Amino acid sequence: MPIKIIAIAKTKEKFYQAVEAEYLKRLGSFAKVEFEILAASRANFAAKIIFEEAEKILAKIKLSDFVVVLDKEGSQFSSPDLAKKLGRWLTSGKNLVFVIGGTYGLSQQILDRADFIWSFSELTFTHEMIRTIFLEQLYRAFTILNNKPYHY
Repeated sequence: MPIKIIAIAKTKEKFYQAVEAEYLKRLGSFAKVEFEILAASRANFAAKIIFEEAEKILAKIKLSDFVVVLDKEGSQFSSPDLAKKLGRWLTSGKNLVFVIGGTYGLSQQILDRADFIWSFSELTFTHEMIRTIFLEQLYRAFTILNNKPYHY
């Protein structure tokens, strides 16, 4: 089954673009990965931006999908624990969808739709940095699941 990643706004920095492309290429040896970038809202205040972006995200998610949302209020865990979770998610019989919000985060409606909420840290990162960290950790989880020499 393919893995779908939904993210808000294009990555602007070239060095992040290069890292994203590299990890998406590497992930291709383990799974079909669809990386869908949705346009950021151009509204002029945060609440409206979050609302508009939520509408775009929800339009891309099916009721039958297993949705993992990246949010600061989620659960934190180690890379080996992520590999175990990924293994369970992939064998759940549902399509796996990851959601990465934009600058202002995600609406409560998106958080309520999530089957799992994942936090990387209590620290704040740009959404471009999180994409890079997320893709690397997803790749690392696949290497752990497949006993490949990447994680030590």
